[in-house]
Amino acid sequence: MANTKSAIKRVRSNERKRQQNRVFRSRARTFIKRTRRLVAEGEIDQAQESAQLAVSSLDRAATKGVIHRNNASRRKARLMRMLAAARKTE
Repeated sequence: MANTKSAIKRVRSNERKRQQNRVFRSRARTFIKRTRRLVAEGEIDQAQESAQLAVSSLDRAATKGVIHRNNASRRKARLMRMLAAARKTE
């Protein structure tokens, strides 16, 4: 356990940041899962809307430093590639 006042304060602030980062990460994952599910079900138009939300949430998470910008870019590229392939087979 932390002994100094500053270390105790860091423990508190790190916990607040962890909780907030969790929100951004979870939101991005939720939209990605929703998009993948919609593509699998063949709901391409709804998947497109969900993909836009996923891209937005990934960009926001990358801006906040929750995930690395290259990580966000890679996830967006994979999602868009999957969506394009589904649109092509439609």
